[in-house]
Amino acid sequence: MKHALTLCVLFSGLLQSASLSAVRGDDVKYIGGTLTVPEKTEGRLDLSDTKNARFAWHKGEVLIPYEKITSLEYGQKVGRRVGVAVAVTPLALFSKKRKHFLTLGFTDDQGKQQGSVFELSKGTVRTILSTLEARSGKKVEYESEEAKKNLGN
Repeated sequence: MKHALTLCVLFSGLLQSASLSAVRGDDVKYIGGTLTVPEKTEGRLDLSDTKNARFAWHKGEVLIPYEKITSLEYGQKVGRRVGVAVAVTPLALFSKKRKHFLTLGFTDDQGKQQGSVFELSKGTVRTILSTLEARSGKKVEYESEEAKKNLGN
């Protein structure tokens, strides 16, 4: 019975860990907004084209013309990391996980204001923000001084 309970706790920790994990590598997660993309979809944000930002995922892609971008906002949220280690040691409860969010404001083909929020991996934040600033001509607005100070950390 003890082994079954231990396995249940470890398994639930794995599920929580997977659902709470931050975006890794070059991936980007579409959190939500007005794009025709399912919420919480992971994909790639390709900024190599000089005319369009391209978000591609396993079932499709959307393009956002740089000239249509009206605002860029960057912010962070800090949550508590909960995962497998919780079953092993309570110290994991005090481990902070910082998330990095980019909010893109843009106009559609009909001139209506649209918006989308993406979660970025920490290693891509500086590059993505500077590329979007350069290509769109818009300055990034920071949600707080702390977000600006901890950019990509």
